[in-house]
Amino acid sequence: MTAPKPLPVQEPPIGGPRLGECGVITATGMGAPPARLTSAAWLVADLGTGDVLAAKDPHGRYRPASTIKVLLALVALDELQLDSPVVVEKSEWETEGDSCGTGPRGRYTNRDMLTGLLMVSGNDCAMVIARELGGVDATLTKMNDRAKKLGALDTRAASPSGLDAPGMSVSAYDLALIFRAALRNPTFRQLIGTRQYRFPGYPPRPEIPGDPDHPAYDMFTSNNLLVEGYPGVIGGKTGYTDDALKTFVGAAHVGSRDVLIVQLYGLSVETSSYWTQAKDLLAWGGRAPTGASIGTLDAVSSQKTTGKASGPSPTSVPSHPIAAPAGEPASQPTGILGNSLVLGLIAAVVVGGLGFLGIRIISKR
Repeated sequence: MTAPKPLPVQEPPIGGPRLGECGVITATGMGAPPARLTSAAWLVADLGTGDVLAAKDPHGRYRPASTIKVLLALVALDELQLDSPVVVEKSEWETEGDSCGTGPRGRYTNRDMLTGLLMVSGNDCAMVIARELGGVDATLTKMNDRAKKLGALDTRAASPSGLDAPGMSVSAYDLALIFRAALRNPTFRQLIGTRQYRFPGYPPRPEIPGDPDHPAYDMFTSNNLLVEGYPGVIGGKTGYTDDALKTFVGAAHVGSRDVLIVQLYGLSVETSSYWTQAKDLLAWGGRAPTGASIGTLDAVSSQKTTGKASGPSPTSVPSHPIAAPAGEPASQPTGILGNSLVLGLIAAVVVGGLGFLGIRIISKR
């Protein structure tokens, strides 16, 4: 499949001029960022005011993995009736990646699909939702149109589930923008903060001799902040693919503010798990002084998004995985991130391994 042209870079940068920088950017009084952060890009913002408190490479383009499901949910919640019944087709329950364990002749609703989508990253649920929205192509058009309306101009959805596909990209800034918009929907806010849900089962498959009944089961979130009962947690969405590595967007009430964080292209390492890094960013954001800001998430109101485009981003990710010799880590996006980051991430792979973001509680049945 031919990769589409890279999305143009907006000039001036969406959200403010400082957000066009590629290194670590912090507001006055923030101090140094937490140690041992492994993400190539990250962002910390005040969810309420929209002030960006600190960031690293906020407009660099990276693979979103399953965090793009937030954008899918945002579209679906506008168009679908939550309690309408849906049928899951064979191609959907057999889709690649994590699954909620849907099956033939199960009795499901759009609410079940959205819950599975956000709680455990069910790719089967993503494909059902895409069909309900008019098919994959129509769904991607709707997702990308919504991103543009939000001012998320580094974002291109190329698969509904977040599986790597040519041209797929998001930035830390855009993901914060999308998550903040989604949290304004009370249903999304309730779903993203759900720890446990009774997910429907399905009857024995007659074409499989001796196939047992597949009863309803208690589905638990893959968001460790919710599992651990992190104080003030609002919710979040995890992601992982070979191209994206670990990704996360989430929010919690810390101190006197609701803090929103984004992590892209990161790793768990022996000295610092990805969840530890998330907690460190949340705590750091909660300590930010009043009025701290390096930019704003109120992009549409602060700037027209039809400004001059200056060409593809120098940190655009490859359109497909780059093969590596056996036993060696895959190539990683460099651009203006520099070789030191690449070497650091490769070392982190060797030390800590890639792993899966959080506990993979539900596997495909």
